[in-house]
Amino acid sequence: MQNQKIRVTVHIAGKEYTIGSTDSAEYVNRVAAYVDRKMNELSLATHLPAGQLAVLTAVNATDDMMKSRDEIDSLRRENLALHEALEQKERELARLTRAMEEKNG
Repeated sequence: MQNQKIRVTVHIAGKEYTIGSTDSAEYVNRVAAYVDRKMNELSLATHLPAGQLAVLTAVNATDDMMKSRDEIDSLRRENLALHEALEQKERELARLTRAMEEKNG
C-alpha cells in the first residue's frame, strides 16, 4: 500500500514554502520547524546572506544526521555483541545445569 502524497505549507526563515510529502503533516511541520530554528540560530550568530545561511544550515543538519547514524550503527553493533554474549552465557548455564543434574541424578 502506497502512502498518499500531501501538500503542507510551512514557514522557514520568514518565507512560505509548500512541501509535498508522503509523511504526515505533523512530521513535515516538525522538520520545517527544525530547519527554521537552525537557520534563525545561525543567522543571529553569523549574519550571513540567505543563500550562504541555507548552505551552512544544510551542512550542519547533515553533520547532525551523519553523527546520529554513526551512533545508531555503534549502538547496533554493541547490541549485537551483548546479544551474542547473552547467548553464550545461556549456553554455559545450560551446560552447567546439565552437569549438575548428571552429578546429582
